[in-house]
Amino acid sequence: MDVRGVTLSIGLSTTTTEPGLTGGHLDGIGVYSRALLHELPQAGVAVAPYSFGPAARLSVGQPMRHPFPLATLRDLALPGAREHMDVDLYHATDYRIIRMDRPIVATLHDALPIAHPEWCNPKLRKLKNWLQVKAARKADHVIAHTHFTIAELVQCFGVDERRISVVPCGVDEAWLEAPDAAEVDATLARHGLRPGYFLTVGTIQPRKNTARVLQAYLGLPASVRAQRQLVIVGAPGWRCEELVAQIRAAQQNGENVVWLSKLTSSAELRHVYAGAGVFVFPSLYEGFGIPIVEAFGSGVPVIASNTTSVPEVTAGAAIDVDPLSVGAIGAAMLELARDEALRRRYIARGKVRAVELTWRETARKTVAVYESVLKGR
Repeated sequence: MDVRGVTLSIGLSTTTTEPGLTGGHLDGIGVYSRALLHELPQAGVAVAPYSFGPAARLSVGQPMRHPFPLATLRDLALPGAREHMDVDLYHATDYRIIRMDRPIVATLHDALPIAHPEWCNPKLRKLKNWLQVKAARKADHVIAHTHFTIAELVQCFGVDERRISVVPCGVDEAWLEAPDAAEVDATLARHGLRPGYFLTVGTIQPRKNTARVLQAYLGLPASVRAQRQLVIVGAPGWRCEELVAQIRAAQQNGENVVWLSKLTSSAELRHVYAGAGVFVFPSLYEGFGIPIVEAFGSGVPVIASNTTSVPEVTAGAAIDVDPLSVGAIGAAMLELARDEALRRRYIARGKVRAVELTWRETARKTVAVYESVLKGR
């Protein structure tokens, strides 16, 4: 409900959830957008999904009036023009923002292209930087996922800190319960996995730091590697060629390394988490890090990096390590593999943290942002 006692109508951008545009693979923004699409109605608002893209390829949202490139050019040529929207407020969950005749809330997930250009595809870097700066200026209010991100948004985009609210990401509440054991067994058997493996999840790209995870695993005692596989889940990304070659070389040398470059469904991903013994996530940079919460909810002890937003997300529920230290990553992996009491402690801490970070709670806090913005107009 809004401040006037009537149901709020919210336009929600769903471009990143469209199977016809994403090929069925959702990145973090897509997972976030899909979660809001599902949870916001349960938080008491009416949601109207909108997507940029050819109408024939859209199955989630109704098409915007103009394709995004044309709408952006229109914004530049006619700075006084406003797109009419039949909603109370529009929530842009990615950088595709145009001027509207309604208040705009924008979620800016991080400032990676500006803060760390070395980790971004140079072909898209300048465009992303420009689009995100424009988005920040068009929004009436900005949502960040962590307090860490606020400082970057202020520094890199010039956003007024008073216009930023922190709303963490989360996990579906279904992940807090164990999935069907028979279905987990079937998924693991289909991919040649043995329960208890080391697991890491993320697009294969430099900032995810998967190369050091592989090095740390290969440095473990042979007896541990024989008992526990290293399972890498992630689609190939920018500058992944060297790591892919390293993975292939390890496999050819008989190491228990499995790379799942494409899982067929989110259910399969959940099953793969459920079968893991240790989750390893020493990312070099995150605006949040949804896989951490997925592992917490799945009852898997977590090793995570001690940099950027990650410690804010783990909040003491993971073993924090220096992501640049292969030795530190490996030591934590070995410790959790051998110390059952330690494993149980971190599993319990992770479960508690996951309960605090559900998509339902994300939606509730997001609606509070909508109401605050509308009340202030």
